[in-house]
Amino acid sequence: MSFAASSFQAFLTCTAALSSRTLARPVAIRSSTRLSRLGTRCYSDGKTTQPEETTEGSSGESTGKQVDSTELEVRLKAKEAEVADLTGRLRYLQADFLNLQRNAAREKEQTRDFAISKFAGDLLETVDVLTIAIHSIPQQALKSSKAIEVASSSESSVVPPTSESPLPKDHETYLQELHSGVEMTQRLLLQTLFKHHVKPFDPTGDKFDPNHHEALYQAPIPGKEPGTVIECQKIGYKIKDRVLRAAQVGVAQDTS
Repeated sequence: MSFAASSFQAFLTCTAALSSRTLARPVAIRSSTRLSRLGTRCYSDGKTTQPEETTEGSSGESTGKQVDSTELEVRLKAKEAEVADLTGRLRYLQADFLNLQRNAAREKEQTRDFAISKFAGDLLETVDVLTIAIHSIPQQALKSSKAIEVASSSESSVVPPTSESPLPKDHETYLQELHSGVEMTQRLLLQTLFKHHVKPFDPTGDKFDPNHHEALYQAPIPGKEPGTVIECQKIGYKIKDRVLRAAQVGVAQDTS
């Protein structure tokens, strides 16, 4: 009996131990699940509060960036306007400088071309005198020597002979040589003037132009259109395209 009672007592003890373990396990599992749920809730709560803070910070940063970008755009537009203004001024200055260079070059060329205007104007009177000297001898006097021979024979009959030696050349030869020398002088002088772009012009038969002609008189000429140059008493001269001396002319007058 004692053995059976001790065995039964041991069975009850083991059963109680097993039941206590079995009952203790669900409690531990429940407590662990509760703790895990609480931990998850705490984690989720902390996580939900952080985005609010970050959104507030990001919104402040974006506002600051927008303000900075707007200010930069304003500054950029102002600089672009300043660059456009300076570029326009630079172009105007370049154009003015180019015009100044062209004007200076043109004035320099004109100064070089017309520097001898005073000198050439003074020489024109010499040319006129030579021209008058050439025209004063008619061509008939240069070709015929009969009058000279008759005059010399009459003088020899009246005037007694002298001891002077006769001339190696006759008067016609001397006259022709004088005329040739004066003509060559005039030609060389005109060639010198041509080198410096001084050229004569004879407006006989042209329409009267007050910019190039100087009217000395007017005369009614039948068959001539009024205002036509009928005679040029003194030819005009130009130095390039500028009138150095106007031609002195006579103009046809209206006969009506």
